[in-house]
Amino acid sequence: MFLIDDIILSPVKLVIWLGKKIDDVAQKELSDEGCIKEKLMQLQLRFEMDEITEEEYNKQEEEILARLEAIRKAKEEGV
Repeated sequence: MFLIDDIILSPVKLVIWLGKKIDDVAQKELSDEGCIKEKLMQLQLRFEMDEITEEEYNKQEEEILARLEAIRKAKEEGV
């Protein structure tokens, strides 16, 4: 009976495991200073190549810098 349960529930367990892995990667990306700095450099490059306007650049830069500040603040409080 347990073998049948395992076989039937294995797709559900796989989906749960996959969801947890995706969440882990997303959390790492959101809390990694290196990723945030890279996004800031990409934004600056897009602005310099005239892919975005100065207004868009300023708005996105403000959001990225706020996220970077939040990460640094969280690390200080965690230590």
